[in-house]
This record gives sequence, structure tokens and C-alpha cells, in this order.
Amino acid sequence: MAINQEELAEWYKRAQEEILDDLDEELELEMDDLRLSDDSDSPNALNRQVYFRELFRLQKELIKLQDWVVHKKLKVVVLFEGRDSAGKGGAIKRITQRLNPRVCRVVALTAPSEREKTQWYFQRYIANLPAAGEIVLFDRSWYNRAGVEKVMGFCSDAEYHEFLNTVPEFEKMIIRSGIILIKYWFSISDEEQYNRFTQRIHDPLKQWKLSPMDLESRRRWEDYTKAKEMMLEKTHIPEAPWWVVAANDKKRARLNCIQHLLNQIPHQEIEHAAVILPERVHNPDYIRGPVPKEMYVPDVY
Repeated sequence: MAINQEELAEWYKRAQEEILDDLDEELELEMDDLRLSDDSDSPNALNRQVYFRELFRLQKELIKLQDWVVHKKLKVVVLFEGRDSAGKGGAIKRITQRLNPRVCRVVALTAPSEREKTQWYFQRYIANLPAAGEIVLFDRSWYNRAGVEKVMGFCSDAEYHEFLNTVPEFEKMIIRSGIILIKYWFSISDEEQYNRFTQRIHDPLKQWKLSPMDLESRRRWEDYTKAKEMMLEKTHIPEAPWWVVAANDKKRARLNCIQHLLNQIPHQEIEHAAVILPERVHNPDYIRGPVPKEMYVPDVY
């Protein structure tokens, strides 16, 4: 079907609007970060133009990785661990922002139910592992037992030590099954966590992020440090090493994490057949029925 100059100009205009809409989506997240943050005043702050350029470049590469995972029927698991407010959620948002949720999904399990407490500890996590052609990002994972459960007394000492002894074998087992396992620990300083918690306390849009557990974790900073050190010592294995993300600078942490993730899975661009939009079938006998006005959402804006 031939396209005249007027139609081409209209198509170009809409394409530009789509690009700007994509930019706005990221800007909304960025503005949310900046509302109560003084990062932009820091002499070492990453230039925003550089940040956006690199972020969009990396997200484009993530789409290539996604296509490669589907094409090769890979099974990928990425664990995101770290202290409260360390920036795990922000990194996960930027990774998934442009990806197909049917391929890349986020798992953030709630506290176990009474029934789940009677199961084998890893059982509810196994149910969320990927099938072929899928990427699963765990926003906190089975390492809850080595962190919050240990520090807050939600598990016994016997259960804790059993976990540390078992988890290396568990991870080797799922790797032998064909799963690619990547583990990230987001690391922030004592001072930076204090600043981020303070910002959340004064931010009505982020206060929901501060649970009583989060506040208690602040008091028990040293206990969490000891638990983290033990976890890394016992579970940093050649088959599934830990990768520490320096996360005091949120922007750099996101870019560094995404770049590293891309490097962990060698991939190539998949050639796709050209997409041809078929002609719409017009039936002269079809009459479109009216939609009652009261069914429309009011035009408030």
C-alpha cells in the first residue's frame, strides 16, 4: 500500500510522540528520585545527559538479550539482595522497563504462610524458577534466611546453619539443571542508608516503603553487617559467585549492574522477519454499534 507525503508526515509525527512518551516514562522515575534528593548538587554526580544516553543504550541491549534468551531457550535467574533502601528496586525497574513481562518477570515473595513454613525452605522459591526462554528477577530471594530471618530471629540457629550448608549445593543443583544463576548484592554505607531513610520519612509518596522491619534493620545495622559477611563467606562459590554493586550513587549502580548483567550472558542480535501489517478487511454490511456515553471515563484532563 502506497503512502503519500501527508500520511508519511503524520506517521513521523506519531513516531516522535512515542519516543517522547518513552523518555517521559523514565523522566517520571527520575523526578521521583530527585524530589527529596540532593544528588544533583554533588560534585561527583553523574551527568544526567550521560545517564539517560547510557541507560537507553543498555535497555536496547537488554532487548537483544531478551530475544537471545527466547531464541536459545535459556533459563535465567538473577538475585537482587542488599540492605533496605540500597536501590535494588530501582535497578530492577530499569531492567524490566522495556522488556516483555511474559519473558522477564519479577518475583517478590511475601512472608511465608503457615503452610509454607512447614515446607522445605526452598520449595516456594523453586515454584518460581524459570522455564525455557524466561528470565526471573528475584527482589530478595532464598537469602532472606541468611539476612532478615537470622537477624530478626525468625528462624532457629539450626535452621540458619542448615541453610548456609545447604544453599551452595542447592544452587549447584539448579545450575546443573540448566539455569543461569547470577547474584547481586547492593552495598551502601551507613550514612547513605540514614539519608535515604530520612528522605522516606519526610516523603508522603515513599513512606509506605518504610515498614517496622525496615526501621528495626536500621537499629541493627551491625547485626546485618555480620550476617552479610557470613553469607558472602559461605555462599560465594565458583559456580555462583556474588557480585557486589557499589550503590551509594543510584545512577551509577543501575548502569553498572545492567552492563555487568549483559556481560554475564554472551548474546547476539536475533534477525527477525520483516513485519508486514496486513490490510484491514472492510465488510460493507457491518455497522458499528454506538457506545453509551455513560460508559466512558470522564474527561477530567
